[in-house]
Amino acid sequence: MEQTVYHQLHTTGKIDRTLPPGAQPPEVEMPAQSEPYEAPAIVTYAKELEWRRTQAGLTKKDLAAKLGFADSYVGQVELCKNLPSDEFTAALDTFFQTDGLFARLLERINDTRHLAILPPGFPEYVAHEEKASHVRVFTTNLISGLFQTEAYASTIIGSVMASSADRIVAERMARKSIFQRDDPPHTFFVLDEGVIRRNVGGPEVMRDQLGYLLEVANRKRTQLQIVPFGVGYHVGLTGSFILLSFEDAPDIAYTESSGEGVLLQQRDRVGLQAVRWDLIQGHTLSTEESVAMIQDAMERL
Repeated sequence: MEQTVYHQLHTTGKIDRTLPPGAQPPEVEMPAQSEPYEAPAIVTYAKELEWRRTQAGLTKKDLAAKLGFADSYVGQVELCKNLPSDEFTAALDTFFQTDGLFARLLERINDTRHLAILPPGFPEYVAHEEKASHVRVFTTNLISGLFQTEAYASTIIGSVMASSADRIVAERMARKSIFQRDDPPHTFFVLDEGVIRRNVGGPEVMRDQLGYLLEVANRKRTQLQIVPFGVGYHVGLTGSFILLSFEDAPDIAYTESSGEGVLLQQRDRVGLQAVRWDLIQGHTLSTEESVAMIQDAMERL
């Protein structure tokens, strides 16, 4: 009878362990996305996996059992809703005897990993952002990437993507170029008070970040406001979002919640975000009061 293989491999490249009776398969490294990743390297890997599995006459559950991974993981990788791990890739090459094919495909994914792990729809959103005439941003947990300092961004990105952090931070900083256009967008930035009270990166990093927000508040065509803790619950607490308006195209929205992002272009779904924006605006402090609150937060660091 064929043994169930464990996902860790010996340096010889052969699977050298089996799951003990009753043991649970290892957890996957990243949670699955609700929408599939669109990076070509990920799609290629997924299609190769599906073809090899079906040629071997195996169901997803069969293959998961033979490799010692959770039943759902094979399906997630084939549907491009999860990224293949090093261990999973090595197990595939050993099981299918593909002479490092999956390892080479994984290298292609890793070469563009900084793009691959972006939430679905975000690269497309950034392309729209560059052309927007009006930008409305609400954030509930962290300062929006458009208004982050380099040190603040590095703290956040480096904690989850250390190997690609410098490149991703540089790309995030480049997004600010929309404010240097000859005709920069009218920008409205609303944030929950918790965003400015949360110490990210230590006092020095956070103090510089708050100082940068004060600079943002003084820009022409920019309005910055805060929803204070005293409001209690409000509809913004369900997730951050951005609304983009254009001179000659319909509005679009980008929402973020639980680590996932969704680009919205359907008129009714964008309209719901516009309603959220209006409801949140009803709870904000004035610009002057918001600036005073940021200054208070700086003094408390």
